[in-house]
Amino acid sequence: MTTTPTSATPARVTVHVTGKIRNPGVYLLPTGARVTDAVAAAGGVPRGASTGSLNLARRLIDGEQIVVGAATNPAAPGPSTPPDPATAVLDLNSATTDQLEQLPGVGEVLAARIAEFRDSRGGFTTVDQLREVSGIGPRKYEEIKSKVRV
Repeated sequence: MTTTPTSATPARVTVHVTGKIRNPGVYLLPTGARVTDAVAAAGGVPRGASTGSLNLARRLIDGEQIVVGAATNPAAPGPSTPPDPATAVLDLNSATTDQLEQLPGVGEVLAARIAEFRDSRGGFTTVDQLREVSGIGPRKYEEIKSKVRV
């Protein structure tokens, strides 16, 4: 029996690396690549730039933009007030477990489950995927869906 060879081209993700980076641009990387791989593909950061606001270990998501060296919350010049956790909208793909714990009814264990779900699947593509996380039932989902985004 003869088999038709499948595509030998591995799956890839396309990401846009910009900001304080040596070679900003759009890069094709293997599925499962991490933010650190995208930064390296773009030539790394110049002296004096920082990747401190990035989670370098996070898996890449197809179509995302990685901004290197940007402030975590760019704001207009002038005095700024810290965001009110009650009104802040968290990005499910970049929020830390500490930030996730600020969501109503989300403690340390559930925040860790959300982060593990995100990391094991290469990120959230929709807010509805929260329903697949163990411990998030219909009521809890209704409480937090307006406080998160992807």
